[in-house]
Amino acid sequence: MRHPIHPAWLLAATSLAGPAFANEKPPETVIDADGAVIGEIVLWRSNIFDLSDPDEDKWLYRLANRLHIVTRESIIDKQLLFRPGDRYSQRKVEESERILRSRKYLYDADIRPLQVEDGVVDVEVETQDIWSLLPDLSYSRGGGEDKWKVGIEDSNLFGRGQLLNVSYVDDVDRTSRSIHFADNHVGQSWVSVAANYSDNSDGETSALSVIRPFYALDAKWAAGGSVYGDDRRSTLYVLGNADAEYRHERDYASLWAGWSSGISNGLVRRWTGGLVYDVNRFSDVENPTLLSIRPNDRKLIYPFVGFELVEDEYETSRNHDQIGRTEDFLMGRRVTASLGWADESLSANREALLLSASASRGYGELEGTAILLALQASTRLESGHSRNSLFTASARLYHRQSEKRLFFASIDGTAGHALDVDNPIYVGGKTGLRGYPFRYQSGDSRLVATIEQRYFTNWYPFRLVHVGAAVFADVGRAWGVNPAGAEAREWLTDVGFGLRLAPTRFSHRKVFHLDFAFPLTGDSSIDSMQIYFRAKRRF
Repeated sequence: MRHPIHPAWLLAATSLAGPAFANEKPPETVIDADGAVIGEIVLWRSNIFDLSDPDEDKWLYRLANRLHIVTRESIIDKQLLFRPGDRYSQRKVEESERILRSRKYLYDADIRPLQVEDGVVDVEVETQDIWSLLPDLSYSRGGGEDKWKVGIEDSNLFGRGQLLNVSYVDDVDRTSRSIHFADNHVGQSWVSVAANYSDNSDGETSALSVIRPFYALDAKWAAGGSVYGDDRRSTLYVLGNADAEYRHERDYASLWAGWSSGISNGLVRRWTGGLVYDVNRFSDVENPTLLSIRPNDRKLIYPFVGFELVEDEYETSRNHDQIGRTEDFLMGRRVTASLGWADESLSANREALLLSASASRGYGELEGTAILLALQASTRLESGHSRNSLFTASARLYHRQSEKRLFFASIDGTAGHALDVDNPIYVGGKTGLRGYPFRYQSGDSRLVATIEQRYFTNWYPFRLVHVGAAVFADVGRAWGVNPAGAEAREWLTDVGFGLRLAPTRFSHRKVFHLDFAFPLTGDSSIDSMQIYFRAKRRF
């Protein structure tokens, strides 16, 4: 049975479980081992500001709470993987927390047992909302280029967990007017729907997907379909400057289904199969202003089969990629593989074997030293030759020095072979080298490494944003075939420092970066200091 939270429930929950998101909990593993069943599930849905805290009991914050529609009980309830009468499972409790924390409209989520009596355990589910209705105003600058965005977004429409965004974007590539809608839970189901339409200065984009995902480790089946259409003017760059152009029209559709036996001994195995329609048409740009390059058309229609292995090994921490909020890291193994066959009998314009695979795993402990490794590979085999082949490897190192200091290092490498012309590899301001223009170097391979000393402060201005800082150095380069022509391929190095702002009442899991980067190599046309300002998912 679910109950709305009212003052009496708040008092009872506080006396039994302590303050919100307390570190000390009853022994859940003991409850799990004893085979207790779940009794009542108490929902504690916290508003944006805690008015019992004198620092937050201000007229503006009281007004925000009154205007905000708290996430509905039914929305929280249907994302829980347990029900009254189920045997208590700490694994399902922790996975339910991760599902709730992943939602854009929630700042945090915590689930804990309240009391155990006669083999029955009552469970409390606590969530904290963020302000979901916002003007979607942003400005970012990096690599000498500006990006503006003006719009409005509600990530929790009427408290139902739905997203609606209307925006206007102006960046280096195009201007765009778009509308986007998404619902992760249609009705009381796990079916998600997402729709998007963009009217761009150089064409238009539309997309629709309907998916019932593997929403939990123990989910037995999944299915979905999507359609996507895009028409745009695409540009190739040399040393950060537009050099060549072509028109690219793409029509894509997929239909698939998946099956799993669920979780067994901490491992999940999933199989998928489906059909893909992927057509890419290229033409010259009308009234071109740059050199015209025309890639070859590709029409790939193919059935595919896929496999995924996931190991149930997660770690929760704070002050790594975010500031002052709970972060979930998959430390266990995750392996995926997919195989497809395009054939002229299916109206494809070539016969091709399409292969892709990925693997990731974490080692160590996040509260000490941890490293996260990831590999990814894909290729298209045509007439015995590989085409558009990519192999990517990355490593991220976290070393906890103290509660407020963390050393971070990363290295990302990509090796390409016979890449499609519309799939170049760039390095620059958006790809790890903050002291350089966007798309400064291009080729078919690249390597970028970063070291960063991170600082997490106690400064919490107006109870709205956590503040951090970083000192960093980047090094990297691109090399190999460049369809736009030859260019300098020296190693690029920059150093710099920056400020980090992590909002706690809005802007789900975004960290705003203000970096000042100083290039140490490169040609004389590069500014001696690059100012890099944008919102990112990580510190």
